[in-house]
Amino acid sequence: MDTSAAVHKAAVADYLAAERTLLAWVRTGLALMGFGFVVARFGLFLQQLAALQHSGSQQSYGLSLWFGTALIAAGVIVNLASAWRHTRMVRELDRGTNTSTRSPGQAVATALFLGLVGIAMAIYLLTVRGSTGSHSAVRQETTMASEAHGGSVTSKGIVSVPSNHSVDQTVSNLTGILQSKGVTLFALIDHSGEAERVGMKMRPTKLLIFGSPKAGTPLMLAAPTIAIDLPLKILVSEDSQGKVWISYNSPEYLQQRHGLPPELLQNIAVVAPLAEAAAK
Repeated sequence: MDTSAAVHKAAVADYLAAERTLLAWVRTGLALMGFGFVVARFGLFLQQLAALQHSGSQQSYGLSLWFGTALIAAGVIVNLASAWRHTRMVRELDRGTNTSTRSPGQAVATALFLGLVGIAMAIYLLTVRGSTGSHSAVRQETTMASEAHGGSVTSKGIVSVPSNHSVDQTVSNLTGILQSKGVTLFALIDHSGEAERVGMKMRPTKLLIFGSPKAGTPLMLAAPTIAIDLPLKILVSEDSQGKVWISYNSPEYLQQRHGLPPELLQNIAVVAPLAEAAAK
């Protein structure tokens, strides 16, 4: 009489242990998917935070989406692999096969993957933090310089950015940027040149008038009075100390002045990164 089946017959405790293992892995997979969703939305949170701080930079935070998607995919894979492993284990228990030794491959692979993702996320966060700090310093310097140049930004609605180039070079930079972005330059007014024609002296001062009907028309439909301030304008001028400044109307000021809907603010907010790019 063969008693090997009775000897190796799996106990109820073995089935319960296998089920507990399955549930533990399911919890791990769900945690990965939930955390992945949070990480994927982290980039959107950073963008909203930058908007609240009135940041003019177009910083990209798309890497958080890839990190989050990778974690969600890892959670799905863990759950599927755990279900397959549990099914195989139950079949072996039913056959009375010895399942005392199991390969820790799934656990080790999951731990290594999370370790690599953690290192990548740490580097990403340090990079974002450094970039945010840099932009904050630039905004603070710009605000102080604006107050020294022409008064309070909030009271006059004018933002002034110091340029590292001459007036002509700054204007050339702006013209090239506008052309590369497909933005129409409607006029370039040389105020100092016109003053010289009538025998008067003026430090180099030039005004660029530019825009896009695709961006400007929705603004005028929502608030017709903004046509007074459109197309957008950037003034490049040199002060008495020989310092060159790039000045423009604050997008937030224009929004408040004309009662623009918040969702249309981005149509005029482009002026800030244009000024910063030309100043470098």
